[in-house]
Formats: sequence, structure tokens, C-alpha cells
Amino acid sequence: MLWAAKDTYGFFTTVILAPTPLFLASAILSWNLTKMIEAWEKEQKKKQKCQENIAKAK
Repeated sequence: MLWAAKDTYGFFTTVILAPTPLFLASAILSWNLTKMIEAWEKEQKKKQKCQENIAKAK
């Protein structure tokens, strides 16, 4: 509390800059997860379509 009172700008700068790398890592991991889910859904649709075609052929 004393640090925040004595050096307000330094305190806020530290508070803002400290979690920034964590937010960046979170954004990158979320983007990668989204891409992986999209690829998995595309593969599932492809497999389902293949199974439907096999069922039609029988």
C-alpha cells in the first residue's frame, strides 16, 4: 500500500505490464485451440460423409 501511495505511476505501470505476457500467451493458446477444433470438426464431417456414402452403397 505504501508503494502505491508513494509511486502511483510506477505501481500502475508494474500492475499493467506484469500480466501482459500472460494475456499474450493466453491469446496465442486460444487461437491454436480454435484452429485444432476446426480441423477436428472438419475431419469428423469428412468421416461422417464417408460413412453415409458407405451406407448408401450397401
